Amino acid sequence: MPEPLEISVGPRGGDFLGRDHRVLQAAVEYVAARGGGTVRLLPGTYSMGNSLFLRSGVRVVGAGEKTVLLKSPSAATRLVDDLDWYGRQVTVRDPSIFAVGGGILLRGRCPHYERNQCVKRTVIAINGATLTLDRQPRENFWIDAQAEAATLFPVITGEGVRDVVIEDLVIDGNRDNNERLDGNYAGCIFFQDCNQVTVRGVTAREFNGDGISWQVCDDVRIEDCACLDNADLGLHPGSGSQRPLIINNTLIGNSIGLFFCWGVQHGLARGNTISDSRQYGLSIGHRDTDNLIQDNVIQRSGVHGVLFREHPHAGRDPHRNVLEGNLIADSGLRDECVAIEIKGAPEGLILRHNRIADSRRKSVKRNRVGLRINERVPKVTLVDNSYEGLEQDVVDLRLAHRPRKAR
Repeated sequence: MPEPLEISVGPRGGDFLGRDHRVLQAAVEYVAARGGGTVRLLPGTYSMGNSLFLRSGVRVVGAGEKTVLLKSPSAATRLVDDLDWYGRQVTVRDPSIFAVGGGILLRGRCPHYERNQCVKRTVIAINGATLTLDRQPRENFWIDAQAEAATLFPVITGEGVRDVVIEDLVIDGNRDNNERLDGNYAGCIFFQDCNQVTVRGVTAREFNGDGISWQVCDDVRIEDCACLDNADLGLHPGSGSQRPLIINNTLIGNSIGLFFCWGVQHGLARGNTISDSRQYGLSIGHRDTDNLIQDNVIQRSGVHGVLFREHPHAGRDPHRNVLEGNLIADSGLRDECVAIEIKGAPEGLILRHNRIADSRRKSVKRNRVGLRINERVPKVTLVDNSYEGLEQDVVDLRLAHRPRKAR
């Protein structure tokens, strides 16, 4: 078989010359049109005025820390006329914040139901105050529902693609100069409805939202990556994602380090270091079943090191998960510090060979708890877990709710 196509992109030298999203996109499209291959990003800082849209069969490889994709500052403006779901032209108060080929986020209240809505598109033409979009929004954005447009988008994204790889580069979300964007729509890297995705050796930092988020994607592998100081989640395996592999990553300074969303199943999180999360080191909940969380270091979490979330309906709790061989240390900044909090009614839960420790000074008045099992939890299998430096190793709230035998 012949060698697959490889081309290079860079601000100086390379097959494609430039330093922004347009030249990167041109390179990806060129390779995709020829059956796939590698786009190699040479050292430099690339200004991202829109997402880099991945295509199936394309591998994007940087030069490590020398390749930086920098999110451009965001701005927002109100719509001055309604945009219906089938339209492609939107009229805004301040068109100067947009550019042809740039990213646009339409957002506002749904005119028909009590919910917010967001749609990401690309501007392909500007005529006065009227922008032409690459695709219909398929939602109604009306001026009486506070509709507006903003230059917000993920830095790298894939929608409905498969067999893609991102390696060895840095994505800087420019958090101080961008509004927050929910991780269900964006992140430094964002995937929607994709399969066979690998992200390896990538740093995703300072995004005003999530570091790396994927929604309804199967067989995503995140390995040897760093998610640093993002406003929300470090890694966000999203709704319905099957068989994610989350291996040897470093997640520092995010709101939640690793967040299992809804229906994340048959996944593996192994060998990750999760530090200084402002809320939880790891959170797992709604229908997140049959996952193995193994050999991770989770330390200095603001609230809990590990949280098993609850749902009012027990059938939607996180069943048959295994927490094995992890170090969970110095959890909680409040008066009560709980390393592992199990809520709801998860079935088949196994905790084995974990080390739960607290090394902080005893002179600080805190109630340090290793494991707390709430009253609705059925049987939990505990095998050879160790506890160090705690006031209470295990607090089992089920004992207080068991009916007493009649005398």
